[in-house]
Amino acid sequence: MNLIRASLTALKRFMAVGPVLLGLTFLIPNAGAQEITFQLDPAQSRVQFTLGATFHEVHGTFQLKGGTIHFNPASGEAGGSLIVDAASGNTGNERRDRRMHRQILEDQKYPEIVFTPQHVSGNLAAQGTSQMELQGLLSLHGEQHPITFTVPVQVNQDQASAEVHFILPYMKWGLKNPSTFVLRVSDKVSIDVHAVGRLSSGAGTHASSGT
Repeated sequence: MNLIRASLTALKRFMAVGPVLLGLTFLIPNAGAQEITFQLDPAQSRVQFTLGATFHEVHGTFQLKGGTIHFNPASGEAGGSLIVDAASGNTGNERRDRRMHRQILEDQKYPEIVFTPQHVSGNLAAQGTSQMELQGLLSLHGEQHPITFTVPVQVNQDQASAEVHFILPYMKWGLKNPSTFVLRVSDKVSIDVHAVGRLSSGAGTHASSGT
């Protein structure tokens, strides 16, 4: 009788705390989750921009120098960096470009524009198209700004490509107004990034180091 009573008591205790313990197991990140790494191929990638102006739009390009993004699919924690060569900016007009580099970007002082990812949301399909959300910091002209991108990703075997479009409020972020007496330009610039690279996966090794 005592054995039956003790068993019933233990069962009641388990029923009281069991659901709580089970719930906690779903909150603990999977330590063995395979981290995914995207290694940028600068030769196949590009950054294009469009700046509205009084009489016409100004179009230009920047070169991506390189970089990687790595993230844990279970937790969404991300790291790495993508680096744009600020000095590579080119609109096809030598006088305009010289002013852009010397007075607006000041790229002798701030030679790189860097995006540092912090969190990735969405499910990356093994093949085909996925819709991801990427949160992080964009370092421009010596200042860091929080930013979120919606990123359509296309995966083909171990290759991946992503198209990113966003509006950058460069004047609000502290860059000079490039307008002249004759030419008035928008205070925002439209950015389109075409990023191509290689995907790989393995046990998470970056999260603890923050790199």
